[in-house]
Amino acid sequence: MTDPQIALLMLGSFVFVILLGFPIAFTLMAMGVGFGYYAYFQPDQAFFDSRVFYLLTQNTFSVMNNDVLVSIPLFLFMGYIVERANILDRLFHSLQLAMRAVPGAMAVAALITCALFATATGIVGAVVTLMGLLALPAMLKAGYDQKLSTGVIAAGGTLGILIPPSIMLIVYGATSAVSVVKLYAAALIPGLLLAGLYMIYVVTRVVMNPSLAPKLPPEAYKDISWTQVFVLLAKAFLPLAVLILSVLGAILFGLATPSEAAAIGALGGTLLAAAYRALTWGRLKEAVFLTARTTAMVCWLFVGSWTFSSVFSYLGGEGLIKDFVMSMDLNTITFLLLTQLIIFILGWPLEWSEIIIIFVPIFLPLLAHFNVDPMFFGILIALNLQTSFLTPPMAMSAFYLKGVAPKHIQLATIFKGCMPFLGLVFVAMAAVYVFPQLVYWLPDLLYGN
Repeated sequence: MTDPQIALLMLGSFVFVILLGFPIAFTLMAMGVGFGYYAYFQPDQAFFDSRVFYLLTQNTFSVMNNDVLVSIPLFLFMGYIVERANILDRLFHSLQLAMRAVPGAMAVAALITCALFATATGIVGAVVTLMGLLALPAMLKAGYDQKLSTGVIAAGGTLGILIPPSIMLIVYGATSAVSVVKLYAAALIPGLLLAGLYMIYVVTRVVMNPSLAPKLPPEAYKDISWTQVFVLLAKAFLPLAVLILSVLGAILFGLATPSEAAAIGALGGTLLAAAYRALTWGRLKEAVFLTARTTAMVCWLFVGSWTFSSVFSYLGGEGLIKDFVMSMDLNTITFLLLTQLIIFILGWPLEWSEIIIIFVPIFLPLLAHFNVDPMFFGILIALNLQTSFLTPPMAMSAFYLKGVAPKHIQLATIFKGCMPFLGLVFVAMAAVYVFPQLVYWLPDLLYGN
């Protein structure tokens, strides 16, 4: 077998092994070292003198020394500590009362709560689980349609990987060498567009069929004045909104780097939890533990991925894929459609972190040939990866929600509820294709061309 054929065998073996359920980070490292030993083999060398071991240690040092990745544990800590601040119930309740005149008020309030909370935490599983415990029973008790209610929570909870400050965009920036600051600016309008499409869909469906979401009975709010509603919003909505806007504003306006802003956010989240009297030693210890565990997973994925991709490229696998794509005589649009289709399919068995760290680097060298801006490509991927949480059979948002939903809610019902929102993701992607200024306008305004 030739070296490029060995590279394809390496890639196929990796996909087969992870489908068997082996840990992805360590599978990447094992494959990288194993095939790398073959790639760098010299007959007269001692076993541990192979250059693949130097490659592994050098990649480990590079990842641990990467300034961009420092913001990941800080943003994660902010998210985990805010999650434990017990403000979600106050936020949902106050938004529900404030929007009581809007058709599907509870569903719209749930979407706003999901978007705001997902932005603050960036942790999809946590947002979907908490909203499933809090909002879903309330919506079902009010007579809301099961598919609409579950779809709203499953789709709304995934917005945190797209709307800044998104951890996914930090990982993409580190992988593609694109400025995280510009990625944040580029993702803001598409993220708000998608959230807006979700809300427009819900309101439109309820206007067309009011039985899907009955209005709140007057007795539910007859003793609550608008002044009280404003006070509730001030206590629940404003502190979290100020925290998010402070962190995001510091990044977008160049007042702080993402790492510095993440440190401010971590401190702000801690103070917010203390202000709500939710900062206990147990919760703080749990937040630190979860932060360390998730950060370690991401860092070891980078180590394994960079080792794997280095060996894969050395064997000629990257060149083979590039030549194959070139031979298809694609134009820019068909190339983008093909890559997004591949990423959509990869989202069925894999999570976003594996797709960004392992498979996206395969496409990056091709972008220059097709005149595709890596920043624009990254925003399309961020939109596309919303689908990985909503598409059966591995729709993780649906499984998170099923784990906390009432027993009579079937998984098939949640899948059906996700389908309209899955379609709206494709609508948002099409809008970005047709109107690329949705991506470029804010970065150009803030930082120039």
